[in-house]
Amino acid sequence: MTTTPLSADVLVIGWGLAGLVAASEAARQGRRVIIVDQEPRSNLGGQAWWSFGGLFFVDSPEQRRMGVKDSLELARQDWFGTAGFDRDEDEWPKAWAEAYLQFAAGEKRAWLRERGVGFFPVVGWAERGGYGALGPGNSVPRFHITWGTGPGIVAPFEEAVHRAEDAGTLTILPRHRVTDLTLSNGAVVGARGDVLADSPAERGVASSRDVVGAFEISAGATIVSSGGIGGNHDLVRAAWPDRLGTPPDRMLSGVPAYVDGSMQIVSQVAGAHLIGGDRMWHYVEGIQNWDPVWPMHGIRILPGPSSLWLDATGRRLPVPLFPGFDTLGTLAHLRRTGHDHSWFITSRQIVEKEFALSGSEQNPDLTGKDVPLLLKSRLAKGPTGPVQSFLDEGADFIVEDDLDSLLAQMARHDGGDLLDLEHVRREVVARDLEMENDFTKDAQIGMLRSMRAYRGDKLIRTAAPHRLQDPSAGPMIAVKLHVITRKSLGGIKTDLDGRALGADGAVITGLFAAGEASGFGGGGVHGYRALEGTFLGGCLFSGRQAGRAAAR
Repeated sequence: MTTTPLSADVLVIGWGLAGLVAASEAARQGRRVIIVDQEPRSNLGGQAWWSFGGLFFVDSPEQRRMGVKDSLELARQDWFGTAGFDRDEDEWPKAWAEAYLQFAAGEKRAWLRERGVGFFPVVGWAERGGYGALGPGNSVPRFHITWGTGPGIVAPFEEAVHRAEDAGTLTILPRHRVTDLTLSNGAVVGARGDVLADSPAERGVASSRDVVGAFEISAGATIVSSGGIGGNHDLVRAAWPDRLGTPPDRMLSGVPAYVDGSMQIVSQVAGAHLIGGDRMWHYVEGIQNWDPVWPMHGIRILPGPSSLWLDATGRRLPVPLFPGFDTLGTLAHLRRTGHDHSWFITSRQIVEKEFALSGSEQNPDLTGKDVPLLLKSRLAKGPTGPVQSFLDEGADFIVEDDLDSLLAQMARHDGGDLLDLEHVRREVVARDLEMENDFTKDAQIGMLRSMRAYRGDKLIRTAAPHRLQDPSAGPMIAVKLHVITRKSLGGIKTDLDGRALGADGAVITGLFAAGEASGFGGGGVHGYRALEGTFLGGCLFSGRQAGRAAAR
């Protein structure tokens, strides 16, 4: 088999957001750059292209216009209270967290604005916590949606890469799968691997692994930006920690199949130290995509606070595990029930106001920067078009005019035999009784009423409180929810320049890491939990750091 030798100043492995940022930064410094990826070129931009485009800023103009008072001190309190750093190996992740907070409160927004990135004016309040001031969660709204969603955040860096490619200083090599990092006297001096057969697969669709050749690239610096393990359920289950209960027998995939963790072992063999492998970020509001792109393709509901959340047997989730409050707390609780699914019981009025779907393709108004469609879909009566498609076509949605009919259909649904229907009825009736006046002992109702004091929630994210059985808010809706894989929070340990570190803490000369492959910085900048809007930001910051350092 013929091996094609190539050389570059900087080799970037993986063309997701972190890889594009790193490559564009190195090219901007006049370095010769090669980007390799195992997928067809249709996948340029990686997972970020599919994202909702949420970004974490601190004390932004958008926050201030919405009446939100934020500060670096409050954001630091929230980040460290959420991360829960408690290991000796967290030294670099903590340093990265501090550096990223400074970035998010400082030049991040201006840096993106200079590249033409804009933001939706209403700031979202994700991962609200619900514990004490020192516990996990965002104290204030910080979730800024990129105008153009995932493609909008990818675009300026993709364009920078294309400009460098046109100028002849950057080369993109699709269908090049790295199998080894090459070493010389303990330093990484490039990579070798397989050339895969051309594939016509569209973005996100699984491609073949047929080998037609081999390659070897020598480089002064090599940046691993190959993502995590969310598309490989066997690796997810193997890394699943006891603190999150038992891994599900069945999960949906929130990322394409190519997110397979293949570079983790390759990097480890070359001496990179992987930490935090048991730290992960998965959602429990997953629904089966009625029009899937990749295997087991799931979509996450980004819920508002009003739906009644029940486990597989019909028991209500405990305080403060309400929709949108504590992702991993809810995951851990549900995994200990012994069942792989849970339920929302809600109303059409709640669905049309509070159900957003994660993903660029599920938000054509924001992704397409279509203001008329935005006004029609977000402010007019009725669910957005994509949500309505799930109501019409989704296997996990049950729509009925009254509670008796809804319960009957839930019982017939796959997994419905586990439900104690009379207990479900009591939960619904009890919640509705609490809606009869302005006073309540129900913490969820109290929280959703208080949330409407925030203009952004009242405008587009929180339905007016009402009884689930109110005919004027109907019909009633039940949604079966699944665990959906998403992010690895651990990864290759790095210093603040993105240089990979060995188990002894020493720098591995020539090797860098960025994005999810590095736990979004340092090997795990989020610790145990994330604040949302921080994954894309972590790719931006770690890619920038690694690209600039590799170009020196």
